[in-house]
Amino acid sequence: MTIVLLAPDPLPGGPEEDVALGPRLLRDGPEQELLRVYSPAPTAAFSRRDTLRPGHPAAAEAVRRLGFTPVVRPQGGSLAVYHRGSVVVDHVFRTPDASRDPLERFRRFAALHASVLAGLGFDARIGAVAGEYCPGEYSVNLGGTRKVVGSAQRVTRDGWLFSSIVQVTGAAALRAPLVVAYRRLGYDFDPDTVGTLEDDLPGVTVEAVTAALLAAYGVTAPSG
Repeated sequence: MTIVLLAPDPLPGGPEEDVALGPRLLRDGPEQELLRVYSPAPTAAFSRRDTLRPGHPAAAEAVRRLGFTPVVRPQGGSLAVYHRGSVVVDHVFRTPDASRDPLERFRRFAALHASVLAGLGFDARIGAVAGEYCPGEYSVNLGGTRKVVGSAQRVTRDGWLFSSIVQVTGAAALRAPLVVAYRRLGYDFDPDTVGTLEDDLPGVTVEAVTAALLAAYGVTAPSG
């Protein structure tokens, strides 16, 4: 399949438009693999499951006060936060075979992302760290202690949307909204499991990680 890179620039509608783009492409886009790799404005992406918790309104207000726009993402999981120091990968494919073994996509992309990080010199491992935010069997962590990549997936009759977040810089800024929101949502959470790549490699940049990810997907980074 041909992978077409969507424009990485910020969308005019901000975080709300960011989370709406994937489902819109899944419903109405071309039958090609579409990839958007970008660094967003500060965003607190709640899942639909989160919105059913009694503490969700208070959690949304708390993250907003910390400068993170609360949105509801269509994928599963639970609250994830990201900002300009993160790299978000949204991968959309319209196909009638979307429901076939969705776990295979989790395995495949976890291996891909761990390989990218290993190639950059990190001790990247696949698996959940106890107490991590948005826990998942196919999270990627550093040294078995701090989560740095999380993924979520949406599957419909039209195809699939697979989204991943690579946390590159700014762990303290990510930790603050997670602490207050997870407390209000009533989820177990250990703030020490929040990690970024710069924790292990000071000076690593969003640009370098973005270029490495695009190369792994077989896409040339846009210039300018």
